[in-house]
Amino acid sequence: MPHRVTNFFRSSASSLEQQVSTLTKTARRRDSPQRSGRESGSSERVFSYASSTEDDTDVNVPAPSYTPRQRLRMADSQSHRSDSFTSETHKDQSHHHRLSFPGMHFGRSRESHANSLVSLDWKLESPPIVMYGDAENSTGALVSGQLFLNIKEDELEIESLNATLNVRLTQKRPFAHHCSDCANHVTQLKQWSLLPQPLLLKRGEHSFPFSILLEGHLPATLDGPLVNIVYEFKAEAVPRTNGTALPPIKLEKVLDVKRSLPASEVPHHSIRVFPPTNIKANVHYPHVIHPIGTYTLAVRLDGIARHNTRIDTMEYWKLKKLTWRLEETSKTVAPACEKHSPKATEDAGQQSKKGVARTETRVIGEKTLFTGWKSNYAGATDSSVELEVEYNLAKHAKFACDTKSRDGTEVTHQLMVEMVVSQEWAPMNKPALVTHTGVGRILRMHFSTILTERGGIGISWDNEAPPIYQDVPPSPPAYSEETTFGGSECCLVETFEPLDAMIEDGRSQSSLETAVDANRVGSASEER
Repeated sequence: MPHRVTNFFRSSASSLEQQVSTLTKTARRRDSPQRSGRESGSSERVFSYASSTEDDTDVNVPAPSYTPRQRLRMADSQSHRSDSFTSETHKDQSHHHRLSFPGMHFGRSRESHANSLVSLDWKLESPPIVMYGDAENSTGALVSGQLFLNIKEDELEIESLNATLNVRLTQKRPFAHHCSDCANHVTQLKQWSLLPQPLLLKRGEHSFPFSILLEGHLPATLDGPLVNIVYEFKAEAVPRTNGTALPPIKLEKVLDVKRSLPASEVPHHSIRVFPPTNIKANVHYPHVIHPIGTYTLAVRLDGIARHNTRIDTMEYWKLKKLTWRLEETSKTVAPACEKHSPKATEDAGQQSKKGVARTETRVIGEKTLFTGWKSNYAGATDSSVELEVEYNLAKHAKFACDTKSRDGTEVTHQLMVEMVVSQEWAPMNKPALVTHTGVGRILRMHFSTILTERGGIGISWDNEAPPIYQDVPPSPPAYSEETTFGGSECCLVETFEPLDAMIEDGRSQSSLETAVDANRVGSASEER
């Protein structure tokens, strides 16, 4: 029985070697230069592997004896191999037969045709848009600029030229998901009709000025985790040729509106007590910070030592770790659109709609310190810990400045400070013999902080406005001169009244002319 198994494996191995050699020869014949010139290489390879079983019948090779299970395995492997080469060949064919039209851009053809006749551009002439002060006291910001219409033909008739300024508020977590009306809310602030009637313009650049006063209660530009507020400026010009209106030329820009809150020169002072211990923290910190810059938090811990008279020991609280963290909290109310809002209820003549309150908190800066403070354990009353912590926003942190709008959107910031202290004790006569008690506490403090943009060198528009006519002060008072005749001084004094005073007295034109002539005669006599 063992010799039969050995002969079976020998015959199987020899038959497999002969089959492989036959396949190699057949593939070489099929890949000859004569056939490769008539057919593609990829199709030849697929055809040769697919017809390998047919080629085997032409060669006088004895058919090996396989079990049914071995035949199934060989058939599966061969089909898998042919499928893999077929998929690769299909990829190659799709790659080589892919059509590309680099010069054809169907989505831009109309725009390029329209731009060949006329184009729109703009230029802001006002300084950066910054609202100074909070929403209750700010007077807003002035925005002024020019809209340029560039005509590229000899003459072109413009049917209309309009511009609008809108505020788009996008809810990132709307009342109803996948609803555009619940997510987007657009409010129009201003609309300009720069051409009241059609006008024929010649070749060149034509300017149209526009201006608006953004009121102080409007929110600043915001990109937060819940809400996105954008100021959109849109302009549209409709050209016309031979009485037929062409596709409109559109211009869309975004205004960056900021708010700057005043900062106090003196830092805020806060005192915190942490019962049941006697630890007291005196903290000095700036109340207003800016996105760019580093700020200092000064902390002094008192009451960290206590004399235990019962066992004559000194107990200390030693600072082991300090962590600061800047947190931003966003709150908004996601209103429902008319489709998803239930029936509105009227309460005292006012109509109220349903909305969902959203809240999100994110960290915009943090750091953990294990060293960097000065400790003094002189006695029960003189022991203290002093440190100055520098904090700022993270380098690539996404942030939003403090804001509060009428629709319920609010962004606030706070500085969180956590200190880990552990208790140790030592005998009064041996202060160096310190023993850990295993008792620890976490001291937490949070301070309200305002994050706002820098004001720069600008001031509010109402403070830099020129004086009006009523604010001009009156003219100088009357003056007198002493005249000299022949080198000798005379006591004659002539008084010249200002002309505006004579006008206020209601004198006639002839009297005014007489006064002017008298002044001229007096000046002539002085020259003599």
